[in-house]
Amino acid sequence: MKGRAGGERGKTMRQLVLCDEEVAGAEDFDRAEVIPLHEEAEQPRPARGMRRAGWLLVACGLALLPWLYVLASGLPATATAAHWPVAWVGLDALEALGLIATGLLAARGDRRHALAAAATATLLVVDAWFDTTTAAPGGDFATAVAMALGAELPLAALCGRLALRALSRPA
Repeated sequence: MKGRAGGERGKTMRQLVLCDEEVAGAEDFDRAEVIPLHEEAEQPRPARGMRRAGWLLVACGLALLPWLYVLASGLPATATAAHWPVAWVGLDALEALGLIATGLLAARGDRRHALAAAATATLLVVDAWFDTTTAAPGGDFATAVAMALGAELPLAALCGRLALRALSRPA
């Protein structure tokens, strides 16, 4: 394959030289058209509905910014959650499902693993954040930091890398 590509490249270069010589000697040089060898493909403009949805999401995100101040100044320093174990078990179950789905799709070479990987990376970062910010001082906090640095964040980085690599490759 390399020999063929090199031969074609040489052939193309010879054609370009001839073309340049022909253009240089042409009487109608002012009307010559320059055709670039490699044109960047134009990104298609998103449909109107997609653009509207995008701007709606931006507006919602901006509307949340003042709400962050309300939460930060109004929430109590401590709170009791009635279904605390269910929340954590549910989050970890979603992480396990995401890791399994990402792994199976990636092992099969299915490009949809990028979607599962992005969602799983997000869940892992959220888990690390909430583990460390809700842990009691002392041993609980040390365990949360160890889990975040030793498992959750490295797995999130791996999943993020898988997602970005899959999305950067042409279809």
